[in-house]
Amino acid sequence: MKSKILLLLLVLILSSCSLNRFVVGQMSPVFKVSADALYEETDLKLAEQAIAANLKLLEGLLKNDPENEELLLLLAQGYAGYALGFVEDDDPERAKLFYDRAFLFGVRALLNENIQSWKWSAKNRELLEGKIRNSGKSDVAAMFWTNFSLAGKLNLSLADPAALIHLPLIEKMIAKTEQFDPKFFHGAVYLMKGSIAGMRPKMLGGNPEVALQNFDKSIKLTEGKFLLSYIYKSRFYAAKTLDEDLFDDLIQKIENFDLGTNPEIALFNQIAKKKAKLLKEQKEDMF
Repeated sequence: MKSKILLLLLVLILSSCSLNRFVVGQMSPVFKVSADALYEETDLKLAEQAIAANLKLLEGLLKNDPENEELLLLLAQGYAGYALGFVEDDDPERAKLFYDRAFLFGVRALLNENIQSWKWSAKNRELLEGKIRNSGKSDVAAMFWTNFSLAGKLNLSLADPAALIHLPLIEKMIAKTEQFDPKFFHGAVYLMKGSIAGMRPKMLGGNPEVALQNFDKSIKLTEGKFLLSYIYKSRFYAAKTLDEDLFDDLIQKIENFDLGTNPEIALFNQIAKKKAKLLKEQKEDMF
């Protein structure tokens, strides 16, 4: 009798778990549509509050389906975007923590493993590098957001030589993304390539002309409608080469851009406008 009761309980538990995963699976596309709608938001305060609330809701759903790739990618993109758009300019150390969260969700999706934490051990580094070597087009989204998060944290840690150890890994993921889908997320792979070429000193392989070429590729690919391209070009090319006229021109283009021109990414462009204002205020320190 006891064995029958235990068997019944086991069936109920397994059924409940399967039902939870089914429900989460049905809701995942809804959150994808919700994210697309959020990208059209131009009120940064409202967007910040909505993203924060949605991220915790997504984490709750992920507990019921920890290997759900769509949820993992939404969380990786969400935390990385939250850090970039709403945190890093005011609190870089806090932003690094959000980039860490984004990286963990991204690497879980990329490796297809339910990892609860990440240590940069030799074993884990080889595991990740092996996945990158053998990656295909289906891995682009997970690889991009894993890399975007790692690069985002590096960008806030340039004064720390230890952080630069990840640069070769970042460049490998950039190369794979460019190989399989260079247009992914508005050609942002070229912004990453340009930023690395621009931020590095020449003696360490930096090349302003390579930076310029990549920024211009991004601008051409998006027809100049993805304003973050101008942000990175102004910061990692114009400012680094002390081209004040170009810097002013890029900032002015951002300021004059009509958000209604490309409404499906209005949020990213509004974030770019906010960053342009900060760059303008910091101009004296750059030139």
